[in-house]
Amino acid sequence: MAQINEAMVRDVVKEILSQVMAGNGTTAVSNPTVSATNGSASMTLRETGEARQGTAADEVVIALAPAFGDKLKQQTITGVPHATVLREIMAGIEEEGLKARVIRVWHTSDVAFIGKRGAELSGSGIAIGIQSRGTTVIHQRDLFPLQNIELFPQAPVITLETYRHIGRNAARYAKGDSPAPVPQMNDQMARPKYQAIAAVYHIRETEFVVKGKRPVELEVRFS
Repeated sequence: MAQINEAMVRDVVKEILSQVMAGNGTTAVSNPTVSATNGSASMTLRETGEARQGTAADEVVIALAPAFGDKLKQQTITGVPHATVLREIMAGIEEEGLKARVIRVWHTSDVAFIGKRGAELSGSGIAIGIQSRGTTVIHQRDLFPLQNIELFPQAPVITLETYRHIGRNAARYAKGDSPAPVPQMNDQMARPKYQAIAAVYHIRETEFVVKGKRPVELEVRFS
């Protein structure tokens, strides 16, 4: 996990706020192909059409929020590259012998509804929803949106190891297993320290929501 300091947090806030203040009215327009680069971690996300209803029981859908991977500095609230996060989640799924399918949900920035929509499209009925700031959920098709299998609300304390474990557990649920929940750290100072930047992240991501737009399939390439 990247070393976090106040200067980096300030830089992220400044960049997001500068984009908000720009107010050029183009935030809802997406490019079919986008690239994200941060240090040694990079990826390309290419839209390949409307997300289809999955039929394969051995797939887990990873549903990305509107800004994940190509906006908001392409990193989580603590500076972890989105490319690295996605790679770890996919690796966890593949370790269990299942396949990951990545989609982007456009109509909402709420992680619960993102995960729920992914689960509805997943052949196994299991999906992982993730916001740009790093908040994550494991969801199941037959649950209500605000229900879930596992929720990871404290993005500042989610490590890359945790993201990989989230991928593994999602795959285990897809296979019909009942794994122990992913261990989570609890930092009582995380909320007051990151509350403001978390709110800015969410506000900014919400600006990229396109009401009525259907989820799209994404082809992921890491480099």
